[in-house]
Amino acid sequence: MINSILYYVVWSPNPSIFSGFDRLRWYSLLFAMGFIISQQFMIHFFKKEGHDENLVDKLTIYMVLATIIGARLGHVLFYEPQRYLSNPIDILKVWEGGLASHGAAIAILFALWLYAKRTPGQSYLWVVDRIVIVVALTGALIRFGNLMNSEIGGKATGTDSGFVFARETEEILETMNLPIISINAYKPEDRQEELNGEGRVPVNFDIEIEKGGFDEANLKSVLERDVKYALTRFASSKKYMAEDPEAPLNLEIKDQGDHYLAVVKTFGLAKHPTQIYESITYFLIFLLLFLGWRKYKENIPEGLYLGLFLISVFGMRFVWEFFKENQVDFEENLTFNMGQALSIPLVIIGLGLIVYSLKNKKGKASLKN
Repeated sequence: MINSILYYVVWSPNPSIFSGFDRLRWYSLLFAMGFIISQQFMIHFFKKEGHDENLVDKLTIYMVLATIIGARLGHVLFYEPQRYLSNPIDILKVWEGGLASHGAAIAILFALWLYAKRTPGQSYLWVVDRIVIVVALTGALIRFGNLMNSEIGGKATGTDSGFVFARETEEILETMNLPIISINAYKPEDRQEELNGEGRVPVNFDIEIEKGGFDEANLKSVLERDVKYALTRFASSKKYMAEDPEAPLNLEIKDQGDHYLAVVKTFGLAKHPTQIYESITYFLIFLLLFLGWRKYKENIPEGLYLGLFLISVFGMRFVWEFFKENQVDFEENLTFNMGQALSIPLVIIGLGLIVYSLKNKKGKASLKN
């Protein structure tokens, strides 16, 4: 029988690719890779269907600008309009987070209309039908970037399966007024008997501390106070950790010679890794659309792929939102959260496009006959 302790993961990767170099992050790299790879696919599509591949550079500029501007404005208008409209300069602070895929989708559709209008020989729907193939792939990479950032996570699973997102708690602990060398959150292999099947799972934090002027007694007193506060009083700790505020801190200090090792034994909440759910979903959509294009190419009715994309991507987005935590407080009182509410009209538009494309195909066939 497989040990139930294998069912959950303590997730706390450094969002920066290189330790000590905070500017280069996994999210940024994966975001950029999405556009670089997508550009190569579009060159392939243009070549195979007899279009000028040099136009892809022009198309890429439209796509990059539309994605960044649309995703940012989408978050501003859909999720936090009061905050940003009262402080408009904050809209430019993209590095602080806050991008919405629905805003990106709307902006991309508009940007491609501008592109097609200024590019003779390529209809709007033809271009969009090829773009959505690579947008699905880019979406998969971006969601994986969200995972590396430990953001846009899911609700508690209520079981001992899931991800414990411990990165934010590590960052809180790093702010303690102590000469900390390192902090490492992990799943302890010797606490299986503490699993209760309800999603409150064992998590350990190893905190390495320089000796400095501390003796063990003083250090223990400081840690018991500060670590307990960090695990129970911050919003992010309450969101991801499950330390009992009333129970004494389970703490062990070991003298390692040149430093102390403090082992904090606490609990975390197992949550749905919805970033993985969405990333895999978008990759499968990309794969199916690409394989369909390889088989049918120019015989794909215009608008069909855009319709299939809208239904599959935003239909699945609607489903996964049931497993995700709401991004802003006002969503708590809604029947469907903002992500779901914005997905519904896009799915309906997708259905309309499929009907239109199939009817249009039939019309062309009848003319040939």
